[in-house]
Amino acid sequence: MAVVAGVERTVRLTAWVRGRVQGVGFRWWTRARALELGLVGSASNLRDGRVEVNAEGTEDACRSLLAALRSGRTPGRVESVVERWSGPRGGLTGFVER
Repeated sequence: MAVVAGVERTVRLTAWVRGRVQGVGFRWWTRARALELGLVGSASNLRDGRVEVNAEGTEDACRSLLAALRSGRTPGRVESVVERWSGPRGGLTGFVER
């Protein structure tokens, strides 16, 4: 966790989730976890069968979401999760399924 002057750093997590993750409630489940963690962003189906998750918030909250995606307790079946970390883009409200 990166803390500067008592304020935790805000980050952006992009995760591409491969497996049986479309048509099984995976995006809804991801949205629920993200909202519980206070994150904003989206979960979107991709044409190749993956789900792309974009989440912004504290680094700890984003890491918790990433751990949940890899937990084996998701709807469907996750085979792999590829992650990318970056600075927040901002301008997001809520967490939406696309």
